[in-house]
Amino acid sequence: MSGKIKSLTLIFFSCFLLYGCSESSSTKIKENKTDPAVRDVFAMDTFMSLKAYGSDAEKAVDDAEKRIYELENELSATLEESDIWKLDNSDGKAVDVCDDTITLIKKAMEIGDKTGGALDITVYPVLREWGFTTGEYKIPEQGRIDELLANVDYRNITVKDNSVALPENAQIDLGALAKGYTGDEIMKIMESHGVTSAIVSLGGNVQSLGSKTDGSPWKVAVRDPFLEDKDMCVVDIINKAVITSGNYERFFYGEDGKKYWHIIDPSDGYPADNGIVSVTVIGDNGLECDALSTAFFVLGYDKTVEYLRSNPQYDVIMVTDDKKIYYTSGIGDSFQNISDMPAEVISVD
Repeated sequence: MSGKIKSLTLIFFSCFLLYGCSESSSTKIKENKTDPAVRDVFAMDTFMSLKAYGSDAEKAVDDAEKRIYELENELSATLEESDIWKLDNSDGKAVDVCDDTITLIKKAMEIGDKTGGALDITVYPVLREWGFTTGEYKIPEQGRIDELLANVDYRNITVKDNSVALPENAQIDLGALAKGYTGDEIMKIMESHGVTSAIVSLGGNVQSLGSKTDGSPWKVAVRDPFLEDKDMCVVDIINKAVITSGNYERFFYGEDGKKYWHIIDPSDGYPADNGIVSVTVIGDNGLECDALSTAFFVLGYDKTVEYLRSNPQYDVIMVTDDKKIYYTSGIGDSFQNISDMPAEVISVD
């Protein structure tokens, strides 16, 4: 999927979902009484991995895979039969959409309100103008950015029952929410099949159900934004989502030598540039963590901390452009810094 997708965020499971390629089969058998059901999927423009344990785990991952493709067909901005494509080509007319689309649009508008517009799904045409959805990168002329920004305002979206109407020249993309929501939906499917231990990676979004089969937490490594294919920290999770937005995911260098990345600030139409290079949000709900990771990147350090003071149910790891890590005290006992960067606890009390 296009837009603010956190594709290839490169958050990896510790030891590749419990077992690295070098780990012996005897270790695997010792740690788990039964082999997991495993599924690799390519959807939403990213690689996904699913792993589940239980007597009905194989059916669970089958149904999860079907649900992933179903959501892609509904939520993609580029597939012509999707709800989003129909909305983006509706010329201002109301369009009847599915329940999933309504859920995501309402959540996007809610998070937009809570973050002062830092998340705005109508910024899609600006994102496309920069080339982040097509790969044809360019620095747009200021006049063109101003022209497109005139139609950027999620508050102009009209939702009534299962009908949605966009202003005539507005378009949306749900890339900042879709994979988080998909993770939540997969966990519901796993639970419906009696699975109590599962973990998924959806293009970097990691979400777990329960703990490992031995009762210990899952270990999730978060990528170092300054070093390719390197991790900077590890966190322990049980029943949590771990979702990152970073300036290393999709970017290009302009003729001016400056780096431009895909997370656009809706206030000015340029890549959000406020000293933050990576934001990881950890919480119970994948949809909200996905949306907030983008919003926090746009908000910057001070406004994110201010938000967390009123919403302490989320934990955050932020990395600044001067190579410092900041993390909330809620993960203090499970946070392990494995980088050369200093790490400091954020006070949100």
